[in-house]
Amino acid sequence: MKMYGRELHGKKSVIEVMNVKPLVVDMSMPMEDVSHYVTSNIKFPIAEDFLLTRDGRYCGLGHVVDLLKVMEQKLSRQNQEVAKAYGQLKASQAQLVQSEKMASLGQMVAGVAHEINTPLGYVKNNIGMAQDAFSRMHGMVAQYDELLEMLTSGQAGENTVGEQMTIIENMRGDFWSVYQPEDVQSLFSDTLYGVDQISEIVVNLKNFSRLDQAPIDNVNLNQTIDSSLLIAKSLLKNKAKVIKQYAELPKVSCSPAQINQVFLNLLTNAAQAIEGQGTIYIRTYSDGAYVYASVQDSGKGIPKESLKMIFDPFYTTKPIGEGTGLGLSIVFRIVNDHGGKIRVASEEGRGTRFEVSLPCNKAVH
Repeated sequence: MKMYGRELHGKKSVIEVMNVKPLVVDMSMPMEDVSHYVTSNIKFPIAEDFLLTRDGRYCGLGHVVDLLKVMEQKLSRQNQEVAKAYGQLKASQAQLVQSEKMASLGQMVAGVAHEINTPLGYVKNNIGMAQDAFSRMHGMVAQYDELLEMLTSGQAGENTVGEQMTIIENMRGDFWSVYQPEDVQSLFSDTLYGVDQISEIVVNLKNFSRLDQAPIDNVNLNQTIDSSLLIAKSLLKNKAKVIKQYAELPKVSCSPAQINQVFLNLLTNAAQAIEGQGTIYIRTYSDGAYVYASVQDSGKGIPKESLKMIFDPFYTTKPIGEGTGLGLSIVFRIVNDHGGKIRVASEEGRGTRFEVSLPCNKAVH
C-alpha cells in the first residue's frame, strides 16, 4: 500500500488499489539480477516497491530508492576499481615505452661509441707519436745546450767538442729518419681532424637529444633527419647506401627530441629490413600546409596481412628477442600527437616506404 492510501483512495476496497501481481525478489538473487528485474518490470511513475522473500516466505518490503543507492555504491566501487586498473595500465604502458626508448638509446649509444672510437684511436696514436717526437727533440736540445756550454766556457778541447757534435749529428739523423718535416706537420693536422670529428659527433648528439632547448621548438626537418642519420651512421654504413632528396622546407613547431626518435626508429627499421647490401632513399617536400618526409628501403618488405597491424603495440615481424613491437606504435603516437600522419606502403621482395607528414606551425598537444 502506498502512504496515505486511505486518504487518496477513500472508501475503495483494498483489492481495488493494491497490485495483485507485485514484484517479488528472492534474497538469494545477485544484486545485478535484482536491479535488472526491478527496473525492467516496475511501472513509472513508481507506484510500488517490491516484496522480499526467502525460499518463498515473505521477509519484508524492498524500496526502489534503497536499491538505487546500493547500486550507486556498487557502481562507484566498480568505477574506482576501473580507475585503479586504468592507472596501472598507464603505468605499465609508460614503463614499456621507456623500455623501448632505452633499447633505442642503447643501440644509439653503441653506434655513437663506435663512431667516436675510430677518430679517438688515431688521435691517441698520433699523440703517442708526438710524445715520442717531443722526447727525442728534448734530448737533442739538451745536447745542444751542452755543446753551447763547451763553446762558451773555452775549457773544452777540440776532441771533446767534436765528440759532442757527433752525438748531436747522430741524434739528428735518427730523428729525421723517423720524422720527416712533412710527417710531423701531418701528425698534428690528423690529430686536429680527429678532434674535429669527435666534436662534430658530440654536437650532433646534442642536437639529436636537444637537451639544452625547450621541449617545443621551430625546426627544419632536413636538419633533424641529418642528425638522426649521423647517430645511425654505424648501423647504416655497412648495410645501405643513403640517397637524399631534400627540398626547401618551412619550419615546423615540434618536440625535436621526439621527432628525432621517429626518424631514428624508421632508419633503424629500414637498415634491419635489408638483407646484405641495399639502398635507403630519403625524400622531403612541402605543400605549404604540411611538410613530408619519406624513408624508403630496398629490403624484404612487409607481408600484406601484417600491414594493417604494423602500428599496433607489441606487434612485430622481427624474430623473438629482436624487437619489442613498440617502436612503430611509439612513432605513430608521436606523429599523431604532433597533429601529423604516418603512412606505410610495402611490397614483399621490393621494400617498404614510410611517409611522415607534419603540419606547419602546429602546436603539439
